[in-house]
Amino acid sequence: MSAHLRPTNKGNVGFTSHNDLPEDTRSMLIDLLDSRLADAIDLQTQMKQAHWNVKGPTFISLHELFDKINEDVEDYVDLIAERAVQLGGAVHGTARQVAARSTLTEYPNARDGRHHVEAVTAALASFGKGVRGAIDQSEGFGDKDTADIFTEISRGVDKWLWFVEAHLQTER
Repeated sequence: MSAHLRPTNKGNVGFTSHNDLPEDTRSMLIDLLDSRLADAIDLQTQMKQAHWNVKGPTFISLHELFDKINEDVEDYVDLIAERAVQLGGAVHGTARQVAARSTLTEYPNARDGRHHVEAVTAALASFGKGVRGAIDQSEGFGDKDTADIFTEISRGVDKWLWFVEAHLQTER
């Protein structure tokens, strides 16, 4: 087993569960879920940052788009956090915990619609890559349920990435 698949917080299964996955497996899954949770919460706040600060001639369409993405990401946050708790773990979702653990880059000081679109594109692509990796890891742990949750999230993120990237493409 590679180092990135080992639990970073041994014994993070803090609650009893009759889930039939072995405790070590659940511990690794909880770590995986908690890591992607940090990224999802960070993504959610980045979407609100874009929503609040976008300016320019495409303001209303981008303002509404970024808010719709945020709504879906809020659902992803819940799916991820609740799965970790179902496995007997506790999650770390405060602003300070998320800031210390997120793998997403800091949202830039974007000024206009195009710069926000580029920043949101980068954030969605990075988050999507992490989620796809989590699908593979979950399957490797023998947990099709967690893999299914990450697959659902991946499909949604890819859809939003398509919507946002369309703003960067021009007619030829």
